[in-house]
Order: sequence, then structure tokens, then C-alpha cells
Amino acid sequence: MIERTHASEAIERLAIIRHVQDVTGDVAKTCRHYGISRPRYYRWLQRYQEEGLEGLRDRSSRPFRSPRTTKAEVVAQIVYLRENRRLGPHKIAAYLKCYHGIEISGSGVWLVLKRLGMNRLPSSATVSEASGHRLVPHPHRTP
Repeated sequence: MIERTHASEAIERLAIIRHVQDVTGDVAKTCRHYGISRPRYYRWLQRYQEEGLEGLRDRSSRPFRSPRTTKAEVVAQIVYLRENRRLGPHKIAAYLKCYHGIEISGSGVWLVLKRLGMNRLPSSATVSEASGHRLVPHPHRTP
């Protein structure tokens, strides 16, 4: 069904291009009639001339690369510290800055952990067990 929608959009765009060529001969009038801008029409026309009907399909606006992405080595260190030292995002950021000279914010570490599905520590082993602290129940809450 998704393919059908993309194909129908391409066919509609082709109809607009043909409307200019066959009916009006005026790009401005046709663009006003269909409610599109002239630069958009010329972009479609150029793509149609270069690629045919495939060029009129919708394209993703997602960039090919992201220059600000976290490097794979840093992500590997974050994962290692989370799994083996059981540190939180801010402590991981402080550790990386202190011992490795890597500048990353605690929220940046949290985003990396969230993307990998590691933003929560497992509930089977609490942080207090890992750090050696004893859990003390809250005096006003009943278990």
C-alpha cells in the first residue's frame, strides 16, 4: 500500500509537468493552480528529465552522514563502563574526561545509552549491591 501511495504521488507530479507542456504552456499559472512553488516545479522537471518517473517519487530528507555523531570508540567505552562498572551517565562522562580526555556531556552519554537500550540498569542487581552500600528502608513507607 505504501508503494501505491508513492507511485500515485509520482503520477500526480507527472500530470503537473504535462499540464504545463500540453495545456497552459505557462509554469506560473500551473503552479498557482496546483498550489506549488515554481522552484519545486523546476526541481521535479529536472528530476523527471534525468531519472524518469522514478525521479518524481518522494525522497528522504535524512542526511547521508552526520558529522556530529559520537565516535564508535567512545560508544564502546561508554558501553564497557556501563556494563562492567555500572556507572550512571554523569559518572561515565566524568570518568571519560578524567582518564581519557574525552569531552562528552552526561546527557550525551545518556542519549547513547538510550539508543542502545541500556539507559536503565537491570533490576536484578541493584546499584547498592554493586557499590557495597546497604539498603535502608524509608521510615515513613511501609513495604
